[in-house]
Amino acid sequence: MAARKRASATADATQKPEPEKPKPESPPSDPPIRPPKFPTILKILLVFLIPYSYLIFYHCKIDYELKKSISISAFVSMMGFFVTVKMIPVASKYVLRRNLFGYDINKKGTPDGSIKVPESLGIVVGIVFLVVAILFQYFNFTADSNWLVEYNAALASICFMILLGFVDDVLDVPWRVKLVLPSIAALPLLMAYAGHTTIIIPKPLVPYVGLEILDLGWIYKLYMGLLAVFCTNSINIHAGINGLEVGQTVVISCAILIHNIVQIGASSDPEYKQAHAFSIYLVQPLLATSLALLSYNWYPSSVFVGDTYTYFAGMAMAVAGILGHFSETLLVFFAPQVLNFLLSLPQLAGIIPCPRHRLPKFDPKSGLLTGTNDGTLVNLFLRQFGRMSEKTLCIQLLVFQGVCCGFCFLLRWFLTGWYK
Repeated sequence: MAARKRASATADATQKPEPEKPKPESPPSDPPIRPPKFPTILKILLVFLIPYSYLIFYHCKIDYELKKSISISAFVSMMGFFVTVKMIPVASKYVLRRNLFGYDINKKGTPDGSIKVPESLGIVVGIVFLVVAILFQYFNFTADSNWLVEYNAALASICFMILLGFVDDVLDVPWRVKLVLPSIAALPLLMAYAGHTTIIIPKPLVPYVGLEILDLGWIYKLYMGLLAVFCTNSINIHAGINGLEVGQTVVISCAILIHNIVQIGASSDPEYKQAHAFSIYLVQPLLATSLALLSYNWYPSSVFVGDTYTYFAGMAMAVAGILGHFSETLLVFFAPQVLNFLLSLPQLAGIIPCPRHRLPKFDPKSGLLTGTNDGTLVNLFLRQFGRMSEKTLCIQLLVFQGVCCGFCFLLRWFLTGWYK
């Protein structure tokens, strides 16, 4: 859900006729979108790549073959970044022709508020991600690989979610239907999942439960489906300002990759290492393609990501957490999204009236946003910290996301050996 107002396909037909003008030599076209903001992306990459590279090549003890696979995945993902950067302007022209555009509500009353912003560009990111992830199979998996079935099932679920997200962008389905869509998309993964369905009982609870390991059976698969529903919709509702949807995905993806590398380096179990490597193979392409989209979606946004991207990103991270066996850690990474969901629950449940766009108020004179009483983390930040620009608000929310991810690492370190 972006800060946008969709335009009607018949809007041009209802306008008053203008005086006849000389016919131009070539048909008029919409102006090109703003160029990608590479300096911003470079700063984000440096903040992430320095500790990530240090962990892979120096700090953590990782087998040569595994390190080689991770490097190949990173290289293919980098190619996906450049392809996505090139494809977004091309796709923007096509979606504008089909009247898939919107106006930025948070810039209403300014010149930027009257610009047609191409929408649903998450479809480009999703397609490039799938191509990169499929091509990577050639370099890593063999025909008899135990992970190949689950890997393709994961890609099928992500592909299904991309399709359903694009359908939502085109048809604008109601919220009650949006809650069901991830459940449908998760079916390929749930049906193909052949991993364990057990959980480790926290040590303080073992005397009361009487077991150290509990097999949940079908309940574990139900939990997997619910996690997919939460991740996709939580990204979708924690939105409304330029760069927030993609930005939170980038921050969480960075945290997931660092967590996986640390766990691989600290373990001696080959299967455990492969599970976390499996997660890396999915998240590295997600991060690369998302950074390409962020270069266009960062303030001031040149494109809108649409529900296609939020569903795709949420499903990709949910799949990585499920098959990487760190769903508890993933939920802590999603702490701001959990808080936003709890704040939104009264309105989503219909207890409190819920407007279509639960966005802050924009003052075109000052260029600042003011928080409303709607139950979102965006409005809560504005109410607590005062009026601020859209860019500043997005940076503060992403810093908060990063702090929550850092807290998760600290919490895991503190509880190691005592909790599990």
